Amino acid sequence: MSQLIEELKGKLDAPAMITGADLQQRPGDMSGNLCRAEAIVRPKTTAEVAEILKLCNIHNHPVVTMGGLTGLAGGCATRPGDIGLSMERMTGIEEVDVKNHTMTVQAGVPLQSVQEAAAEVGLMFPVDLGARGSATIGGNIATNAGGNRVLRFGMTRQLVLGIEAVLADGTVIKSLGKVLKDNSGYDLKQLFIGSEGTLGVVTRAVLRLIPEPRSQNTALVAVPDFESVIALLHRAKYCLGSNLSGFELMWDSFFQLVMAHRDRHRPPFADQYPFYVLIETLGSDIDTDAALFENALEDFYAAGLIADAVVAKSNTERDALWAIREDVEALISLYPMFLFDISLALDNMQAYLADINDSLKRRWPESQCVVFGHLGDGNLHLVVAVGDGEPDTRTAVEEIVYGTLRDYSGVVSAEHGIGLEKKDYLSVTRSDAEIAMMKCLKRAMDPKNLLNPGKIFAL
Repeated sequence: MSQLIEELKGKLDAPAMITGADLQQRPGDMSGNLCRAEAIVRPKTTAEVAEILKLCNIHNHPVVTMGGLTGLAGGCATRPGDIGLSMERMTGIEEVDVKNHTMTVQAGVPLQSVQEAAAEVGLMFPVDLGARGSATIGGNIATNAGGNRVLRFGMTRQLVLGIEAVLADGTVIKSLGKVLKDNSGYDLKQLFIGSEGTLGVVTRAVLRLIPEPRSQNTALVAVPDFESVIALLHRAKYCLGSNLSGFELMWDSFFQLVMAHRDRHRPPFADQYPFYVLIETLGSDIDTDAALFENALEDFYAAGLIADAVVAKSNTERDALWAIREDVEALISLYPMFLFDISLALDNMQAYLADINDSLKRRWPESQCVVFGHLGDGNLHLVVAVGDGEPDTRTAVEEIVYGTLRDYSGVVSAEHGIGLEKKDYLSVTRSDAEIAMMKCLKRAMDPKNLLNPGKIFAL
């Protein structure tokens, strides 16, 4: 190990290397995993990444790539002896191509910086999520991040035109095309998107931009029952068409936890309701879109689908409504807790949640299950608190949540990735043949199993 460290020091400038006592100052990830790496290297260029991986390959040394450390599945967790490859110095926005509506960036650039750079030239990068200030584009690509606008614009995968990545042996795969249509053989970039750093290290990307919307309409509506929530989603798609960009659902359990923080939020409704939905549209005609939105809300109310509504009349009011949905800090009051990121068909949601609540209550009568999520794309976030956070308790809760999910043909990871936290449950979602093919790809592209080993599945 010491020889590898010395060779790395010979290839990189002094600020690129973090070793010894300085590692104690390094943060862990949002999954609660501490930094246990033997050293952290911080390259500035793709060439440096290639040199690092080439040396680690020669010395048979594992490498864990790190982005903004906002992941919730342990995808960036390190073990003693690992080399941590942090992209924090690769934050360049290399080009904003206004004519072709693309942006070429290094992998360590924060999502918010990309959003702001696009806005400066009248464009938008549609991926958006609560951790936008810390989450990096490389991390978004590695996990195929979703967020608040998947309903309209799709996942990160749909918004990446090109990728540059480095393989385990230092080989650079450069595929930074700007065109939407390219059927020239295999679309290799898709192998790296969602692979959680196990097949290669993404160093640069070409992102797809869209014209910045001229209109934005937002409302928080109260809904009397879950059947009305589903009907509301279908009716919103019909009434609002392609303008509909967000449909965020909060169960009352989540809403009341957030509203308990009166220092951060003012209650938008006088009464309490079972469900709350944040509806948002993005469009190109300010007056027409506002009228369309208002007419749709009136239609929803007349149909009995909503009981009340608060419409944002300014950016400040819009931010206040979104702050309710994004206030995950309010969940700290449930600590210790277990977080889940699942996806399943809309018509199975209520039955699934009823089943797991029954199972949780039988085992832990005082348990709580708080639910919210991106209903427009079938993604729910569950927060389960049963009174302690011990490993055996976690396993028991996971068996209930994921075991029941299998019965409903659900997905164990909608947008957070598998990482360490969910690899034992990959078979809930993927068949034996699918997992075998994944392992075949891993062995072909990383034959020594050096890139983020132990994540997604064991080899």
